[in-house]
Amino acid sequence: MNKAWIDLRSDTVTRPSPEMLSAMTKAELGDDVLDGDPTTRRLEERTAELLGLEAALFFPSGTQANQTAINLIAPPATEIVAEAGSHIFHYEKAGAAALSGVQIRSVETTDGLLSADLVKGAIREPSPHLPTTAAVSVENTHNAAGGRVMPLDLMDGIQRAAAERGIPVHIDGARLWNAATALAVEPSEIAKFGTTVMVCFSKGLGCPVGSCLAGPKDLIERAWHVRKRFGGGMRQSGVLTAACLFALDRNLERLIDDHEGAKLFASRLSTHANIEVLEPETNIVMLDLKNRVAVEAAALLAEKGVLLAPFSKNRLRAVTHLDVSELQLLQAADIVGEVLN
Repeated sequence: MNKAWIDLRSDTVTRPSPEMLSAMTKAELGDDVLDGDPTTRRLEERTAELLGLEAALFFPSGTQANQTAINLIAPPATEIVAEAGSHIFHYEKAGAAALSGVQIRSVETTDGLLSADLVKGAIREPSPHLPTTAAVSVENTHNAAGGRVMPLDLMDGIQRAAAERGIPVHIDGARLWNAATALAVEPSEIAKFGTTVMVCFSKGLGCPVGSCLAGPKDLIERAWHVRKRFGGGMRQSGVLTAACLFALDRNLERLIDDHEGAKLFASRLSTHANIEVLEPETNIVMLDLKNRVAVEAAALLAEKGVLLAPFSKNRLRAVTHLDVSELQLLQAADIVGEVLN
C-alpha cells in the first residue's frame, strides 16, 4: 500500500498506533476457549456496562456477532424485519438463511430509517400460510444511507411496536459509538431499545479486530455456544481485546473529530457542478456522480493518490477516521473536485 495515498475507503483501514500495539503486547492472557482470558473478560464487562446491558461476548467480526444474534432470537423458518439497505440484508452473504434458516423481510425507505408504522406494517399476522415474524433488526448508524443516525424517538417507537407483538429487537450497532456521539448521549441510551446489541471496535475506534454482542445474561451464555458452532472461539484473545480497551479509553471521545472532518470534506465539494453531496451526520460522506461511473471515477482518483469506495453505479463513499488529518481531507477533496470536474 502506497503510504502517500489518502485512504478514505472505510474507517476499517486504520492501523494500530504504537501505543495501541504496546497495550496489545502487554496484555494479560489466558485461553478463552478453555478457562477464560482475563483481558477479554474485562472488555466484555466494560462493554456491557457502557451499553447498560447484563452481559457481552467478544467476536472476531460484527458479521459473526450479527449472525449469532439472529440465531438466538429467530427460530428456523421464521423471518426478521429489516430496512432494505441494511447490512444484514445486503452484506452478510445471506448468512441468516445459510446459518439459521431465517429469511429477511426487507422494508423499503427513502432515508434508511425504519419507523414504528413501517415495522407494524411488516410484522406478519398469524397465518398457516405465511412465515412468522420473529424479530426486528435496526442498523444505527445506517451505513448505506450515508451514516444516518436513527433518532431516539424512532428507536423507542420501533421497540414499542415490536413489544406489542412480543418480538425482540436486534440493534446492528457497528457504528453505534458514532450514533451516540452525534446524538450527544451515552451509548446505553441507544442500546436500551434492543434485546441484543452488536458494537464494533474495528471501525471508528481504530482497532485491528473485534466486535461484541451484548444483551441479557441468559442469551449471551447461549451466544457462547453459537459462536463456537460458527467457529468464533479464540484462544489468547486478550491480544486483541487489549486494543479494544485501549480504544475505549483513548479513541471513543475523539469520534467527534471524524464527524467534523466529514462535514469539512463534504463542504469543500458541496458546490461542485458534477457531484451531489449527501450532507453527513457522522463520519460517512456519499458522493453521487452526475457524469461518471463510480468504479471508473475511483480508479482515476487512485491514480491521483485518493482512495474512495465505489458504493453503487454512480455513488462513491468516503469515510473519515483517525488516520487522516484535516489537511489530508482538504487535499483529498480538492483532488476529487479536480478529477471529477
